[in-house]
Amino acid sequence: MSAPDFSVEIFHNEFLPAGAREVNAIVTVTSAGDVASEQPAAAGAAEIIIVDCSGSMAAPITKLIQAREATAVAIDAIRDGVAFAVIAGSHVAAPLFPPRGGLAISSAAVREEAKRELRRLRANGGTAIGQWLQVARRQFETRDDSLRHAILLTDGRNEGESAHDLAAAIAWCEGVFRCDCRGVGTDWKVDELRKISTALLGTVDIVPDPAGLAADFEAMMHASMAKQVADVALQVWTPQHAKIRFVKQVAPTVEDLTARRTQLTPQKGDYPTGAWAAGESRDYHVCVDVQPAGLGQEMLAARVSLVYGTPEGPQALGQGQIKTTWTDDEALSTKISREVAHYTGQVELAQAIQDGLEARKHGDVVTAEAALSRAVALARESGNADTAGLLAKVVDVDPATGVVRLKAKVADADEMKLDTQSSKTVRVKKGPS
Repeated sequence: MSAPDFSVEIFHNEFLPAGAREVNAIVTVTSAGDVASEQPAAAGAAEIIIVDCSGSMAAPITKLIQAREATAVAIDAIRDGVAFAVIAGSHVAAPLFPPRGGLAISSAAVREEAKRELRRLRANGGTAIGQWLQVARRQFETRDDSLRHAILLTDGRNEGESAHDLAAAIAWCEGVFRCDCRGVGTDWKVDELRKISTALLGTVDIVPDPAGLAADFEAMMHASMAKQVADVALQVWTPQHAKIRFVKQVAPTVEDLTARRTQLTPQKGDYPTGAWAAGESRDYHVCVDVQPAGLGQEMLAARVSLVYGTPEGPQALGQGQIKTTWTDDEALSTKISREVAHYTGQVELAQAIQDGLEARKHGDVVTAEAALSRAVALARESGNADTAGLLAKVVDVDPATGVVRLKAKVADADEMKLDTQSSKTVRVKKGPS
């Protein structure tokens, strides 16, 4: 499967005042092609659906019934030729399909066989998500597929094993497969699933009503089927005496990649971006600390490339340069990059929401209201209407004074929805700076 071409655009203020050291740039990466019309080859793709079948899935039994139906819908969305499996998870993890483990190759007949096996799902036992992930890795490794993706559904907390066990399992699976996590109902913990989705380059969301599972599973599977190339890395080179402060994905979601750098040379490192579909676009914030040069001198502060590992070695898919010049012209050096300013605000918005909700859980009303007040302002300024709508279910805003107060009663589902969606961002509007 050949990798699509990528374009790399750099947005930043190229001028720094005398003595300034920090260079900030937004890097927009877009894969070539039309996501609506191009279909990737099926070879090299594998899917595993991990379904919680612990005892709580029977309270009420509609959760298990809807989980079966959602899994069936997801199976129907798997194209011919794609390897797949279903795992039943409780205090242990057991292959449901194929019954003896491994992966089956999708066809109309095999998909029907897999859906028949869903009748064997029964609610029983506890919840040990780390074991589910470990079994998924072992099944993925029975083949050499490069595009590996899992959907993980749970309705409860990881009470069947220690936090250390879960962390070890996540670390063992990191870089092996991607995982989208979904919590049904409100008895699960957002931070547990977020740790999984962040490490495994997936998404996390709440499905408050089990009736919504089928549509969500279908959408996740279609999105996975659109992926064309796996394990693309954002490679950043800096000159001597320069240092990366951070690298963050800032759209469509906020993900800090700084600590996930793979050092290649003292000046060059790779940051994982996961799998890509044709026509997909993402934004990254790269911050570099450089050694100041003289007035009028230009420096290449960083070179950003997209690379893809092939059996023949790394393949460059696109490249851009972050250049800077020192000046004593205040009009030039104080010009604000709209893209950098926008995404700096979006990252602050995500952090403010998470800080506010954490303070609310601990009964710290003053800190919670201060953080969420800042979040309300940032959502409004950036035009993030979706987040503003979610905030409105958690806080009240006095229309006259703008003062933000926590609502007296907040539905658990509304708070968890705000938490799971806090890292979603809106793209900066195109137009003149």
